[in-house]
Amino acid sequence: MNKDFFNQLRILDGGMGQELHARGLISKGTLWSASANLEKKFHNLVIELHLSYIDSGADVIVTNTFSARRVRLIQNKVNDYFGYINEQACLLAIKAKEKSKKNILIAGSLPSQSDTYVEDKRSFKEIEKDFYDQAEIISPYVDFFYLDVISSGKELDIASNVIAKFKKHILVGIHLKKNCLLPSGESISQVIKKYKNENWLGLICACVSPEIVNNSIDELSKISIPFGYKANLWEIDEPGPVQTFNTAKYDEIGTNPNIAFGKRDNYSPKLFYNFSKKMIDKGATIIGGCCETTPNHIKELSKLR
Repeated sequence: MNKDFFNQLRILDGGMGQELHARGLISKGTLWSASANLEKKFHNLVIELHLSYIDSGADVIVTNTFSARRVRLIQNKVNDYFGYINEQACLLAIKAKEKSKKNILIAGSLPSQSDTYVEDKRSFKEIEKDFYDQAEIISPYVDFFYLDVISSGKELDIASNVIAKFKKHILVGIHLKKNCLLPSGESISQVIKKYKNENWLGLICACVSPEIVNNSIDELSKISIPFGYKANLWEIDEPGPVQTFNTAKYDEIGTNPNIAFGKRDNYSPKLFYNFSKKMIDKGATIIGGCCETTPNHIKELSKLR
């Protein structure tokens, strides 16, 4: 692919898990959106949602592999289907692209390999193996990798080195807290200075609130590569691992994270457009949505071209 792809305004897709759930997915515990890859009866839901984002103006769709990391499969006793679940996510994205007849790109979601929104403090070898095993399955099917909600420089470095073995470019997606630091305590500038390499296409804030994007945009505008965000519409600014919430409702929370995190029913597509216009004026060229955003939010973004 063209390494300068994100030098001009590009629109990423929106959230998968919440929208699949809204369209009829019955998820299996913390397997969440990856449940749709496991069960054939939900495959068309994935294809149709990808198509909805393409039709709404997305230049890039992201494979439904965020919840297909090994730890989630082990939690839900379906680890034997690790290869199948990840491969199906890629094949379903390809089917959507073919059906759309549009020249969009497919990004392979390679998420943090332990819990979401927290630093993975396991050993280098454990993290590397998990990244490698998932990347190896995804790589043949995608145009580039999207490092999806990464919480530390260590994980970013390991994942970048793994992806280099597959000769793919990378869109880096780092998670930030309200203090505009990664969960590891590192700043955007520190991460860029220490870990940026020639395979990076750009860097975005991943699954963070619009407010955190806004508070981080001045620092982002000083980096030397394209930047932007995939913003969520959770009600709270600092989501964390579901286990840290009401354990009596763990199964219910695993089935639908918005029970723990809430959602902004009043954050309309028009508000998302207005927010994004301000971020573009600050120099952002990579814009999109994450949890609780819908094709209608992405359709509004397409008007910013």
